[in-house]
Amino acid sequence: QVQLVESGGGLVQAGGSLRLSCAISGSSPSFTAMGWYRQPPGKQRELVAILNGGGADYADSAKGRFVISRDNAKTLSLQMNNLKPEDTAVYYCNVETLLAGDFWGKGTLVTVSS
Repeated sequence: QVQLVESGGGLVQAGGSLRLSCAISGSSPSFTAMGWYRQPPGKQRELVAILNGGGADYADSAKGRFVISRDNAKTLSLQMNNLKPEDTAVYYCNVETLLAGDFWGKGTLVTVSS
């Protein structure tokens, strides 16, 4: 089993920055992908950024503003700059494994005020 715990969310004004972190613990299977998703109020969960064998990929809404990185074996981060009110959402960390399926954290709330 893999446990994921997100942190770093909060309230920020438009134009500000936040850095989200995902602490990874438990067993350490090989991850085929690691990513950040978000669920805006009243909407479905959507991909924000993902790291896989091909490198980093971003949703169009995140390109040029967000950067995903794996800081070490136990931490996945998402640097978010120039935040907009439409970035308001619960942000989730996700890892995909080859044999054990995928795992989710419980999320961290990001609120961007105008």
